[in-house]
Amino acid sequence: MSLIWVCGVDEAGRGPLVGAVVAGAVVLDPSNPIEGLKDSKKLTATRREYLYEQIMEKAKAWGVGEASPAEIDEINILQATMLAMRRAVEDLTTRLGAWPEKALIDGNRCPELPIAAEAIVKGDSKEPAISAASIIAKVTRDRQMQLLHECHPEYGFSQHMGYPTEAHFAALKQFGACDQHRRSFSPVRKVLENQNY
Repeated sequence: MSLIWVCGVDEAGRGPLVGAVVAGAVVLDPSNPIEGLKDSKKLTATRREYLYEQIMEKAKAWGVGEASPAEIDEINILQATMLAMRRAVEDLTTRLGAWPEKALIDGNRCPELPIAAEAIVKGDSKEPAISAASIIAKVTRDRQMQLLHECHPEYGFSQHMGYPTEAHFAALKQFGACDQHRRSFSPVRKVLENQNY
């Protein structure tokens, strides 16, 4: 029996010091192709936004899941990533009205799912459905960072999206951590411990 619905799954935000880790899941529609899908990191922000809208419009179904900074601190970033991926597939399933037959997961391990799953290293550059999922995850998370920037402009989140840059380190040192910082991550923990590097 040929597979009918295969979803691609990818995440954004494992490396940053702040905010949720976000996952996307997408089932593409072969009868409504989307041109230009590729790894979200290889696209400009403008191109990602355009493709995000295309995916929303043309995909058979899509889903988003996330794990909060508190969950990341409690269960670690790897387990939180798996949790976000599972939630993304569950969200997609709600929209699709059924579980997909299989999930293609970017990376080298799979979250626990009640369906077949295959991990594909660098899948975001090999499988269009994973590329689409990476775009959904990245745009969703970047939008969250823009909103967080409006609440805490002193950290410069709109520039570095929460990643560990020199500017972010300097802001952490000056202002301490905000409520969305991941306390279990070493640079944040060090600032909270003694304000010294």
